Amino acid sequence: MKNPRLCEIDHHHSLPCDRLEEIIPMPVRDTLNTSERALWRAVRNLLEGWISADNDDDPDGTEWWPLGPHGAAPSRVPYTSESQLDQIRNECRRLLLENEFAINAQENRISYVVGTGHRYRVISRASQHTPENLLRAAQTVLDEFLRENRWHRRQQEIMLRLDRDGEVFLRYFASDDGLLRVRFVDPEQVRTPSRYATRPEHSFGIVTDPHDVETVRGYWVDEKFVAGSDIQHRRANVDSHIKRGLPLFYPVRKNLRRAEKLLRNMSVVAGLQSAVALIRKHAGGRSSVERFLADREAQSALPTSHAGPTSVEHFAPGTILDATAGIEYEFPVAAIDAARYVTLLQAELRAIASRLVMPEFMLTSDASNANYASTLVAEGPAVKMFQRLQQEMIEADREVLERALRTAAEHGRLPKNVLEALTIEAIPPSLCVRDRLREAQADAILFRCGALSREQLALRHGLPVPNPHVEPPSGEEP
Repeated sequence: MKNPRLCEIDHHHSLPCDRLEEIIPMPVRDTLNTSERALWRAVRNLLEGWISADNDDDPDGTEWWPLGPHGAAPSRVPYTSESQLDQIRNECRRLLLENEFAINAQENRISYVVGTGHRYRVISRASQHTPENLLRAAQTVLDEFLRENRWHRRQQEIMLRLDRDGEVFLRYFASDDGLLRVRFVDPEQVRTPSRYATRPEHSFGIVTDPHDVETVRGYWVDEKFVAGSDIQHRRANVDSHIKRGLPLFYPVRKNLRRAEKLLRNMSVVAGLQSAVALIRKHAGGRSSVERFLADREAQSALPTSHAGPTSVEHFAPGTILDATAGIEYEFPVAAIDAARYVTLLQAELRAIASRLVMPEFMLTSDASNANYASTLVAEGPAVKMFQRLQQEMIEADREVLERALRTAAEHGRLPKNVLEALTIEAIPPSLCVRDRLREAQADAILFRCGALSREQLALRHGLPVPNPHVEPPSGEEP
């Protein structure tokens, strides 16, 4: 006959699950006897090794990876279900809430990729003669969109979400006045309803063409279908045919946890060692200890409570101790070798910085072993990486801004064919160490050659865009 306390868990038959606590509730676990607890621990270890490929106890670092479709090849992502993706996302979210190194790396990526914000301007397409009033009207719509949606702040959150969750969902809402508003959709809201769970084209909450996974038809948001044209989905760290993104810190999550634990243990050990001022060694045995205690009776102070007498001995800064015969003094603080552990910590942080393609000082805020001017040069790997991220953000942002112009055109604020005559130019903040004089001289040459306009020069240097109808004074350069 089955144990009635164990029968309560029989209905939890669908595996794998995210947490074993979902299989055996706490009230049931509390009523198990010793043998039942041992059995439960054995089953837990077996299931955790099967459910999760993240095994910190594996000595050689090898992991079991899920198979891809038809079991032919390993999957390109470490998840095969929405629940596993949720687990990975929550793990990386926790890092960005608690791990100081992950937070610092994330803030620096936002500072360099987004910076003070990208500048956007409506310009004519090549070989197009666009009326000036249309340019002004389109720029007004664009500025209104940026202001209403607080786009600079939203850019920062887009970068945060993209790194933290591996993806960003932006949903479009058009108002009656032709203004487009953009709102975030949390990744956990995009899930496949149970009635479509067996249909591959509906997997992971994204509905695609049955024969082309890159053609998105719509999304399941809170079990409601939303057309694909009403949502922009930005993904990171996965191939183009993978429906959902992967968090940035997933490959180095173990390194971040180890670095945090190592720093904590270093602080705790150093705190314990430094809390002990000195240790007396009594070489004369019991008689030496008794003689020492007898000498200290005169230093006993009366207690302020009823707990009994308290021995008090004060050492002022710079005190010189005279040890009597048979007593030795040791100072454990002198044996602390923090540099040995700092080297190990730096090795872990370098591994993390390598994944992020960032200089070590951007992760640790320690500039003692790096030079800012030599790191952020035009051909440096960090600059190349930040420029690539900036370009990816510009392309995605331009898609949103063009949607804003189309929305205004649909409501009569702009001509229907506005995007046939106009395009949007974006200029991100500069990344390299700047020499303003050389930049100005180079820009002046480009301006004289006709490669740059006055408006482009103003955007590059963060200046107000001049009126194109007002010519600069004769003999002067802008």
